[in-house]
Amino acid sequence: MTFATWGSADDGSHTVGRWLTDRALQDPYATAIDDRGVTISYGALAGRADALAERLRHAGYVPGDRVATLTGNSIDHVVAFFACAQAGLALVPLSWRLTAGELADLLDRVAPALLLVEDEYSALGRDALARTTDAPPVAELGTTGVEAGVPSCVARTGEQSEVRVLRPVRDDDALLVIVTSGSGGRPKPVVLTHASCFWNNLALGQAVEITSSDVVLATLPQFHVAAWNVQPLLAWRTGATVVLERSFQPSRVLSLIAERRVTAMMGVPTQYHLLAEDPAFATADLSSLRTAMSGGSAMPYALWRRWADRGVGITQGYGLTEAGPNVLLLRPDEAADNPGSVGRPYPYVEVGLRDPDTGVDLVGPGTGELWVRGPSLCAGYLFDPEATSAALAGGRLLTGDLATRDAAGRYRIVDRLKDLYISGGENIAPAEIETAIAAHPLVAEVAVVGVPDDVWGEVGAAFVVPASGAALTADEIRSFLRGTVASFKIPKYVHVRAELPRNALGKIVRPALHADATKTGGDR
Repeated sequence: MTFATWGSADDGSHTVGRWLTDRALQDPYATAIDDRGVTISYGALAGRADALAERLRHAGYVPGDRVATLTGNSIDHVVAFFACAQAGLALVPLSWRLTAGELADLLDRVAPALLLVEDEYSALGRDALARTTDAPPVAELGTTGVEAGVPSCVARTGEQSEVRVLRPVRDDDALLVIVTSGSGGRPKPVVLTHASCFWNNLALGQAVEITSSDVVLATLPQFHVAAWNVQPLLAWRTGATVVLERSFQPSRVLSLIAERRVTAMMGVPTQYHLLAEDPAFATADLSSLRTAMSGGSAMPYALWRRWADRGVGITQGYGLTEAGPNVLLLRPDEAADNPGSVGRPYPYVEVGLRDPDTGVDLVGPGTGELWVRGPSLCAGYLFDPEATSAALAGGRLLTGDLATRDAAGRYRIVDRLKDLYISGGENIAPAEIETAIAAHPLVAEVAVVGVPDDVWGEVGAAFVVPASGAALTADEIRSFLRGTVASFKIPKYVHVRAELPRNALGKIVRPALHADATKTGGDR
């Protein structure tokens, strides 16, 4: 399969910063963002982004630099995104859900040339910066605007300190660096270029139409790729209004859908579950909602049916950060007859299956490891060529997910070859949690698995073997983890065992742990 292209990486044909500029010229007075009642037009948004981009250039920041952020969803954050896009800088949105230690590790690894911190997270930011080995310059990202607070650039890495050239933005420049959990336990910064995001949104727009008359509700935190590349960026490209929320509150979301006449939204199954469980769901006015999309993990058919019975057919899908993220899409008209399916590929996305043991591609219906190829794939993992080569072998992304393909070309995810589990839309690597628990002086061995949960999709279950003669409790393990890993990573269940199940080669038998955790339920 080949992909139509035009222009080159040098002429900026697919750069995203121009989307806002072009839209502002066409309809400068249309509302671009409604941020909790504070609105900004396309003309004003473009003006602020232009001003910040110019200030960043004047301060010495050049294409290739990275600007990290620690902030909730806001107009100011969107201004920073488009300013970076226009200046050729990569935005690195960091999660405010992480601990200071986790953030410090990421800052050292990402090596941003600048960190923008919102006032609400200033204490967390200061704590994280105090733990870094090479703290970047810091500016405040606040409600009064970021334009006046950008310090002069300080070169921090070897490649930045040699030659710093101000040049036009190219298609292959990094636009977003999104941190995602890797199966090895350490979060991986994924580099998405302008071209990656261009093709991702072009495909999305052909599969799910969004026009200038749409009102898009955005509740996902902007440190997730979907908070940009599943509806919001496409909305700003087409001139729609984005209703931007800082947090997910089911009753408020239901009210917003009715009051703002929301036509499109994106969420993870946990959010749709919480909305359906809200007392107001049965009578909420959902008549304006034309496009509701779900991703992050599989949606139970019973939950899909509850929304369908209220007149909302949810479009389900499958994706991953490394793919931009959109890969597969199941239209609502196919969902009733294909429960559990995640559909067919997006336009410009090629997928296939390979035998996970031999690497041989499979033809026709079958089961194997899902791979992805296309122009929306990431450029790789930041500063990690080895991991990049492993993930993007032969120009295609190996997902680590086991999938089946039916005769109609629809795919269903049946298992993960990686040990990752997904809780409330967040990827969690058992190896990371195991490392944190193993640091406890009374822990001899530990294994963590994901188990099904009605609300979160999956939650963690830790199996801990105490050191000889030691007494450990579940509460002690959880207390030890607090402040070390983010709260959403702390296992819901902790089981203390005399030993862990192993096979003849001494490898932990994780399916046995899954079965044990499912049977046992709570701590024991």
